[in-house]
Amino acid sequence: MTRRDAYLDAMLRELGAAYYSSLHGKAGKADVARALESVAEHIGDKLLEHPAAAECAAAAQGGSGASWPHRGSWHNRVEDVMTTSVVTVNRITPYKRIVNLLAEHKISGMPVLAGGRHVAGIVSEADLLAARSWNAAARHRWLPSWRHRHRNTAEELMTSPAITIRPDATIAAAARLMNAHHARRLPVIDSRGVLIGIVSRRDLLSVFLRPDDQIARQIGEILTELLPGGPPGIQVSVRDGVVTLTGEPEPAAAADLIPVAVRLAWDVDAVVDVVDKTGPVAVGRT
Repeated sequence: MTRRDAYLDAMLRELGAAYYSSLHGKAGKADVARALESVAEHIGDKLLEHPAAAECAAAAQGGSGASWPHRGSWHNRVEDVMTTSVVTVNRITPYKRIVNLLAEHKISGMPVLAGGRHVAGIVSEADLLAARSWNAAARHRWLPSWRHRHRNTAEELMTSPAITIRPDATIAAAARLMNAHHARRLPVIDSRGVLIGIVSRRDLLSVFLRPDDQIARQIGEILTELLPGGPPGIQVSVRDGVVTLTGEPEPAAAADLIPVAVRLAWDVDAVVDVVDKTGPVAVGRT
């Protein structure tokens, strides 16, 4: 099963789950309508390939037309690196089906969807292993019947609520959120709370595949906008993502703007470090 087929299969399974829930009084007609609308909206759409992969392939071929997407900003956004064809499960997906999907698509976790493709939680390899341990322990000790039920469906296995992010969030914001919650992936949701993609640690790190010459060119543009009359006297070099500024700004009064330029350089996509060696005294920042 291809990723696109899995994506469509997940939407259809979610529609079935919404209908099933409505029959048992756990969901209303509105939930079924939202799920049906979501299927209709996406059934004919062409799922996009990962944008970072396309950019890196173009850069590797040395195409002069290849440029790093920054959507008119100096910051890449989550929408620039997220994966849009997301493998998902619904709340009643059984344990073994989840294991099969993780193995088939070589992923370590996936969103669990409720009616209308809203993210109810995340189920991961860690959740599956924890459930096995809990189920095994429960068999060897007496527990009240309400506590003895094994964790066998996505709703019982998932970590909830899920930590999510919006597509217009910066890469830095996504990294901070992942670090704060020790998350490996973040579902990306729109203004209605509907899943539109997923971003992983690897997706965020893909930003650092940007070629050095593109970084240098963008920093040169920053200096041109910031320093009066452009950046005469200042040289920019980039190696392995490390930016080095050398020389003396002309006129000398522009020297006060160099610290601002350094701070702005840190915000450029794929910059690993900025070293300021401008002026008569070299100042390093690592």
